[in-house]
Amino acid sequence: MTEATQLREDICRIAKSIFDRGLTSGASGNISARLSDGTVLVTPTGHSMGFLDPARISHIAQDGRLLSGDAPTKEVPLHAAFYDTRAGTGAVVHLHSTHSVALSMLPDTDPDNVLPPLTAYGIMRLGKVQLLPFFLPGDPAMGDAVRGLAGRRSAVLLANHGPVVAGKDLWAAAYAMEELEETAKLALLTRGLQPKMLNPEQVRQLVTKFDVDWD
Repeated sequence: MTEATQLREDICRIAKSIFDRGLTSGASGNISARLSDGTVLVTPTGHSMGFLDPARISHIAQDGRLLSGDAPTKEVPLHAAFYDTRAGTGAVVHLHSTHSVALSMLPDTDPDNVLPPLTAYGIMRLGKVQLLPFFLPGDPAMGDAVRGLAGRRSAVLLANHGPVVAGKDLWAAAYAMEELEETAKLALLTRGLQPKMLNPEQVRQLVTKFDVDWD
């Protein structure tokens, strides 16, 4: 099996799992993965993540030209911003997951560090998650905002829209995205209940031991 064939099948498998568990709905959300030649496979526009066809996955060149497959998601500039600014990025996942979107709309959410330090894996897999402003869907300015972070964040949360996570490969990006959504859910469930969070020393130990990007 070729690299591209394997990635096409993995994208569809992960997308269906995400859809079946209600982490994104309708035709929302998109996934991309970079091939070793620098080109990118990305889910096509207007397609439900629960019913993707590997043969119709969009294959785009480094300059954004469509090489084969259906027309790509309009969020290609958002994905490209992570590939261009974070060395080692092999995949990007963007969802409209409910709890993350809800957290993005609350007035006391910290824009520099959206997720409270509730669990070890929330720190290990995500580092700090940056809250970005609201943009119209498909607006290239979303990509500009990610580029403005100069590679300092592997995950961002678009206000009133949804999270975007970059990972070293497709599975790492998917696992990190799920961790983001679960941590957002925990944050909402424990809101106002004064939960015992990880203290600064515990966070420091995690950051040091697992080499987490944290600034």
